[in-house]
Amino acid sequence: MIKNKKVVVVLPAYNAALTLEKTYNEIPFDIVDEVVLVDDMSKDNTVEVANRIGIKHIIRHEKNKGYGGNQKSCYNKALELKGDIVIMLHPDYQYTPLLISSMAHIIANDLYPVVFGSRILGKGALKGGMPIYKYIFNRCLTLTQNILLNQKLSEYHTGYRAFSREVLETVDYEANDDDFIFDNEMISQIFMAGFDIAEITCPTKYFPEASSINFSRSSKYGLGVLRVSFTHFFYKLGLNKSRIYQVKKK
Repeated sequence: MIKNKKVVVVLPAYNAALTLEKTYNEIPFDIVDEVVLVDDMSKDNTVEVANRIGIKHIIRHEKNKGYGGNQKSCYNKALELKGDIVIMLHPDYQYTPLLISSMAHIIANDLYPVVFGSRILGKGALKGGMPIYKYIFNRCLTLTQNILLNQKLSEYHTGYRAFSREVLETVDYEANDDDFIFDNEMISQIFMAGFDIAEITCPTKYFPEASSINFSRSSKYGLGVLRVSFTHFFYKLGLNKSRIYQVKKK
């Protein structure tokens, strides 16, 4: 705990058997109270590895629900466990668990209710091996999103995120897409609800075992990001009534 606030780390997993143990071993258990792994019907032995290394809370989807669907299960379980600070960490070891303490302390001290680990701050993306086309893609999308959402994030596409319980109980993440666009819909919801987002520099690693999406899926993702951004923009102008901004039912 930090300041009597329970810290829960959630691991949305898909074919993470080769990297899960290394990721898990770097989690700072001096402050982390619970770890939740949600396996989205992996084709490898991710669940067996999770059991062997001692992860207590393991959820296995009976069918593949997608990256967004996986996160929904993660956050639902974290709230069920009474987590006050919930940190999403990818178990593919692309993001270092060593930043969990810094992210959690920012929220525990009521500085910000949301913290992102940014690969763009400090030139971490290219240094860590991000393909140049993905870097350019990231920068162009982020610029467009900042204009349409009237914000100044360094990137919207990191998978390293920490939330206060209040945020997860406020935004209706269940209304979001089950695929990769879930992340950007949730950012839109967070800003629409009036919460601020902090960013810290995060090194990243690109290697064969790390998860990634191909060019075709990246293009589909980019179009989805633009759709979400314009939806946010027009909602602020009162020109649409997207259901993702509805008040969450208690």
